[in-house]
Amino acid sequence: MSDLPVVVVGAGPVGLAAAAELRERDVDVVVFERGAHAGAAVAEWNHVRLFSRWAELIAPAARRLLAGTEWTAPAAEDYPTGREWARDYLVPLAAVLGDSVRFGTEVVGVARRGRDRVVDAGRDSEPLSVHLRRADGSEDRVLARAVIDASGTWGSPNPLGGEGLPALGERGTGAVTYRVPDLDSADESARYRGRHTVIAGSGHSALTAIVALAQLAQREPGTRLTWVLRRGSADATFGGGAADELPARGALGIRAKQAVEAGLLEVVTGFRTAAVESDSAGRLALVADDGRRIDDVDTVVALTGFRPESAWLSEVRLELDPVLQAPVRLAPLIDPNVHSCGTVYPHGVAELTHPEPGVYLVGMKSYGRAPTFLAMTGYEQVRSIAAALVGDHESAARVELSLPETGVCGGAGLFDDPAEAGAGGCCGPASEVLTPISSASGPRH
Repeated sequence: MSDLPVVVVGAGPVGLAAAAELRERDVDVVVFERGAHAGAAVAEWNHVRLFSRWAELIAPAARRLLAGTEWTAPAAEDYPTGREWARDYLVPLAAVLGDSVRFGTEVVGVARRGRDRVVDAGRDSEPLSVHLRRADGSEDRVLARAVIDASGTWGSPNPLGGEGLPALGERGTGAVTYRVPDLDSADESARYRGRHTVIAGSGHSALTAIVALAQLAQREPGTRLTWVLRRGSADATFGGGAADELPARGALGIRAKQAVEAGLLEVVTGFRTAAVESDSAGRLALVADDGRRIDDVDTVVALTGFRPESAWLSEVRLELDPVLQAPVRLAPLIDPNVHSCGTVYPHGVAELTHPEPGVYLVGMKSYGRAPTFLAMTGYEQVRSIAAALVGDHESAARVELSLPETGVCGGAGLFDDPAEAGAGGCCGPASEVLTPISSASGPRH
């Protein structure tokens, strides 16, 4: 099978990094991307500013590949928006990779050639069969020596409902959105101006929305905000502040905390949404399991995380943790009830290997439902896998990655009892000196 290509699914940051690593090692690689251009998912949150600097957002192999072109590296200390990340890095990288990246092509299934998942014989000797559907509706199949799934989780946001399933009535209303609002858009800003918005979630996307909407509330009288959390306290959601080794990430939490302390939004804790009701005027009411209600709601911004979509991998043998839906060897290292970004042990091909030879889940998808993924983690994952695919097992095993500490004690899991969460920061109180970054967050970057 060494004459067959490695197939990479997804032309996002980690997928293109995988292609750059493989190109550098003279491995034939093909990247299939459902969207029309590189970073198609990033383009859907292009207004959001990341809390990682350019220095952490460019994969080493990609930088070396681009260095031989007319590409100009962005300033290492700057914080790009999603739009800038795609325009100034992902699109040029895909261009350098050329015909190796195929757009408008969706991977709809992966199997072992001539075998479903039940058949044992030939799983080590037969290539992987990758089924494709193109934008024009045509179908195709290609054979591969390995498949690296870097398709991410952006297309599968978690629902508002507190049980992991949509709340009753959630699907039937168009007033629930699952994306950080772009308030620089006049049309989108009008949706929130002078109206009552509920923000649900406790991660960085939720904090980004809080900061942006709080600024709108300051400017626009009558704008009302309610922040809904499933956990018993908001204290642990603000992060490590000045103790965070990613300064913009720490500053984001501080700014969100300041918005709360300024009374710009009401905080409702321990609220697990069971139902979404609507009246004849189109206004909503959120109803919790315990009977509490939040009435007269115009819009709900549900930012409760993401989950992997693996139905198209149903015919290969994956070994996934039953809780996080992450590879079983990786799951204990990233459990959000225990770990923050900076406490995740560096990992590579050893933790990402499945019973199906040659199949790897990488990037955000490798983290399953865990919320602490950073782009630099994915870059190291694919470096290790590329090394293993060419037989450089010493390099594959030598995983060297120092992740920036969050300044948060323990994990970022849900806490019913606020006392269980501790103080929230383990390196002293958060400083009130803000890093001058506007809405400095991106989905898990």
